[in-house]
Amino acid sequence: MTETEAALKALMLLGLDGDAPAYRLLLSQLGGRLRVYFERRMRDAPGDVEDLVQETLMAVHTRRATYDRAQPFTPWAFALARYKLIDHWRRRKVRMTLPIDDYVEVLAAYAPEPGSAMDLDRALETLPERQRKLVRDVKIEGLSLAQAGERAGVSEGAAKVALHRALKSLGERMRGRADG
Repeated sequence: MTETEAALKALMLLGLDGDAPAYRLLLSQLGGRLRVYFERRMRDAPGDVEDLVQETLMAVHTRRATYDRAQPFTPWAFALARYKLIDHWRRRKVRMTLPIDDYVEVLAAYAPEPGSAMDLDRALETLPERQRKLVRDVKIEGLSLAQAGERAGVSEGAAKVALHRALKSLGERMRGRADG
């Protein structure tokens, strides 16, 4: 767990328990991180960044009761941000893809403590063969998505989707094993 994740989660938990100053500090600190997140993705429409930050902070506030205290906070908050961004693009009829590398921090927040999770090889074995090969090719061997897709006999876009699903599935499996 990163320092930032630990600090933001602590503030969220205090806020959920009724500590108004901690909750205000959470929203302020999260707002700064969201601003950076949206600025990186909204270079063509910088005027919309602040609106997206505010919409996301409102979503965090209105959906705070759905937050699972046992889970990391930043992936939950940034999932809300991602949905707000996608909704924004849909309203404007913009078609965009988000590079999977943009979610490294989110995926890293789900990483279990060393020694508490199943071995990576065993976790990979739980995936379908094509997903397993894509994870190994891209994340272990360092191939590009295009190269890994070519090896797997699929397009780069299909490889990206399959890799994303594989990483999500691995994260869920490893979290489940680490928790239990």
